[in-house]
Amino acid sequence: MCKVVILIPAAGASSRMRGLDKLLEPVDGLPLLARQAAMALQTDCAVLVTVPTDGSRRQATLKPLPGLDIALLDDPSEGLAASIRAGAEWAKTQHAEGLMVVLADMPDLQSHDLTLMIRTFKDASDKVLRATDVTGRAGHPVIFPARLFSALTEIQGDTGARDILRHEEVSTLPLPGYRATTDLDTPEDWAAWRQRRMS
Repeated sequence: MCKVVILIPAAGASSRMRGLDKLLEPVDGLPLLARQAAMALQTDCAVLVTVPTDGSRRQATLKPLPGLDIALLDDPSEGLAASIRAGAEWAKTQHAEGLMVVLADMPDLQSHDLTLMIRTFKDASDKVLRATDVTGRAGHPVIFPARLFSALTEIQGDTGARDILRHEEVSTLPLPGYRATTDLDTPEDWAAWRQRRMS
């Protein structure tokens, strides 16, 4: 049984995409959100995806994926904090030893990256484990140990768990290339990423 559970926060407003929804952009033949959820399910861990209550298209893209837990959140403007609070409460009900936060807008991540994170976390499960890119820059995913779940249920605002991370001894794990730090927030980001993929 997998002792780590996975949260995919997908309840944000995608406000920098100028009317488009970045989580519905096609990647590897699937809308990005469905691709991320399918990747997470390949770990055989429990997976929760948070979506906005008015995000019917996001919900619809997840329907073909059995085994997901889905939480509907009311206020996309609150950003990441509401998703992490929901994820931490859910992780408690799962009696998990760790909560992995996998951002929904990181299309270079692979399922074996998540599996490697989980395997590494088992060796030091009292510490936060954070992925880095090839340069050592901190990124995602991040796995929080169970001792931090209560603190995660208290966070506010759109900075996620940054304040908690500041006060923790964090172990790091480098992932290949820039998988841990490539996130796509604007149409220009998407265009540049697709160009790099083609070259």
